[in-house]
Amino acid sequence: MKILKSILLFVSVISIVSINAQTDAEVIKTIYKQSLTNGKSYDWLNHLSNQIGSRLSGSLGAERAVAYTKEEMEKLGLDKVWLQPVMVPKWVRGAQEFAFIESTPGKTTNVNICALGGSIATPALGLKAEVVEVKNFEDLEALGPENIEGKIVFYNRPMQADLILTFEAYGGCVNQRYKGAVEAIKYGAVGVIVRSMNLRMDDLPHTGSMTYDNLPVDRRIPSAAISTNDAELLSTMLKLDKSIKFYFKQNCKQLKDVQSYNVVGQITGSEFPNEYMIVGGHLDSWDLGDGSHDDGAGVVQSMDVLRLLKESGIKPKRSIRVVLFMNEENGLRGGKKYAELAKQKGENHVFALESDSGGFTPRGFSFDCNDASFNQVLSWQPLFKPYLIHYFEKGGSGADVGPLKTETNVLAGLRPDSQRYFDHHHASNDTFDAINKRELELGAATMTSLVYLFDKYGVNPIPNKTLIKN
Repeated sequence: MKILKSILLFVSVISIVSINAQTDAEVIKTIYKQSLTNGKSYDWLNHLSNQIGSRLSGSLGAERAVAYTKEEMEKLGLDKVWLQPVMVPKWVRGAQEFAFIESTPGKTTNVNICALGGSIATPALGLKAEVVEVKNFEDLEALGPENIEGKIVFYNRPMQADLILTFEAYGGCVNQRYKGAVEAIKYGAVGVIVRSMNLRMDDLPHTGSMTYDNLPVDRRIPSAAISTNDAELLSTMLKLDKSIKFYFKQNCKQLKDVQSYNVVGQITGSEFPNEYMIVGGHLDSWDLGDGSHDDGAGVVQSMDVLRLLKESGIKPKRSIRVVLFMNEENGLRGGKKYAELAKQKGENHVFALESDSGGFTPRGFSFDCNDASFNQVLSWQPLFKPYLIHYFEKGGSGADVGPLKTETNVLAGLRPDSQRYFDHHHASNDTFDAINKRELELGAATMTSLVYLFDKYGVNPIPNKTLIKN
């Protein structure tokens, strides 16, 4: 046994020496080769998607995903793996929704809808009323209660098609989904229908989170998303006859908060163990599909970062954690809890990378950091060029890592090609068959390479605040 231990120690030392002797370009080439020939992300995602399925916070699927990812990280031989308790909301959809447009009494056309996450149910027999179409909250104000009271408000503002960055298009219209009910209630509306956040014309409604703020339950109204094709149909029919009626029935319910967990694994740093770098995605998903792109891809890519570091013979200087956050979709409880506990423990998080934009071909990263750190990133661009990684811009990072922000640390978000992302986002077609194995593995390698560089060179502090350019 002593001889075997000595041999393993010798091999480990030789491996570390070999890595240290390599150039950054050579190390990164090794990382990409490991991911593309020996990756684990696709197999992990296959299990998450096809064996476990949807993972809405508080559900059995979420519970099973916690157990599975913890077990898989333990198999990687990390220094520590643990569960971080967090209370999460439990919203259930219930029986499938049903809706139709009634042009005249008895003449109806069925349409595709789904309840928005957090919505109340309709009355037991459903809700039927006339419809008023608006593009924004300003339209509501212009119409006033005299034109809205007792009616269903139909928000029909499409995502802006000429924006190349589709997340900008999403951000430009998502307020109608999230706050649409709150605003419509002010004018006496009895229900809300929202055009799906989707650039494609199809029959798939897209769910997502909505809020009632602090309104009492008896003032809340049911809210649903309608597919883009059916939104166009409803809009056309309203232009022909404003007296048509819309009927929908949904059976969702908000239950008491339940116990869930973030899943955390760590490789302890060899030189700076009290400097923490994290990489992560959110373990929960919406319930219509299996959440392969949002955010199963980010979960398995983040897990593979730590595995790829080990497989490539890299011994990190800093402590590197993978954090699988719970409840990003309808509460951000996991990200907030992780940051809260990190602050309580006085942990110094110097870097955080999030993958929550799908598993499509990686293009680069966006960074939330000071100029010194960003200039350091720009100096690494030639290292990424062989892998067609070219997008390095200041901007957002990710919802779950956002609470970790300080004046000196670096927050980053993986930016894959986004043109197809909203075809699947929060819809029933966010499934494993929409994932390309090679694209997923390229994303994991790209993330690992950035983690390797920041670990090796550290994070540049702000030398002088007065020198920072805006």
